[in-house]
Amino acid sequence: MDAPKAATWAHEPERSNAFALRVMVWIALRLGRRIARGVLVLIAIYFVLAAPRPRRASRAYLERALGRPASWADLYRHVHAFAATILDRVYFLRGHTRWLSLSSRGIDDLEAVLARGRGGFLVGAHFGSFELLRAAGLQVRGGLRIAMAMFPDNARKINAALAAIAPDAAPEVIALGRPESMLAVRDFLDHGGLVGLLADRSLPQESERGQRVRLPFLGREAEFSDGPFRLAALLRQPVVFMAGIYHGGSAYEMRMTPLADFSERPTDAGAREQQIRQALSAYVAHLESLCREAPYNWFNFYDFWCESDT
Repeated sequence: MDAPKAATWAHEPERSNAFALRVMVWIALRLGRRIARGVLVLIAIYFVLAAPRPRRASRAYLERALGRPASWADLYRHVHAFAATILDRVYFLRGHTRWLSLSSRGIDDLEAVLARGRGGFLVGAHFGSFELLRAAGLQVRGGLRIAMAMFPDNARKINAALAAIAPDAAPEVIALGRPESMLAVRDFLDHGGLVGLLADRSLPQESERGQRVRLPFLGREAEFSDGPFRLAALLRQPVVFMAGIYHGGSAYEMRMTPLADFSERPTDAGAREQQIRQALSAYVAHLESLCREAPYNWFNFYDFWCESDT
């Protein structure tokens, strides 16, 4: 597989529009969530009909996750779920969560990480709402500090719009791919913070601290980066899988699952490599299980398996 195709998401044009996003934010905050969700119906129908490449990617994924041909209703549910979680980010950022019906599983595992006082990694995916953790943070521990480590150019328009409507609550971001990135992550962890990474996308060129690994995923091999786990191993941190599952309406579930603990450094490099590979394999297996359990929650609208040349 050539390098450009391995990360086709990085070359996908953004379909967001700054003015349209601000209009939706105005509707969400001034007219309320019920009316805003009504508008989402029209938005979801439009994108299902007017975005052929994301539609093909959605169909290819859903047929793997559902184990049957995907109908137009399935495509609509997939896009609508994505739009609904983006809308709810507005409320999470503003702290407007009275409407939220939240359940959780595995919080004790997160509490155990926090009790160490040395931070940890939360590894997630483009699945459901990672922002849910922010809304649930006070239920876990007051003053919980969370930073997202990401490539800042990705979806820059929507991040800018969300920062504009809640400047005091905008997500803390540690920019990756810069000389000072490692020090910023280490310092944040040393102060007891949690660093979140989304590990279901790889880049055309990985650094010396990350490699692309082919693993079975929903019936066919796909490429994943082991970079997040190499980073956790380098900084000797535990890794917890976090998923904010959207169940429709006002229902969300926060799910935590321990994946690895790199606190103790292995005696030799071979054992360390094996530990990293096991952590990545556990991550992919867990993500696959969640995709089958809640198939409309995975939001990678591009050719993930690189099955098309067009």
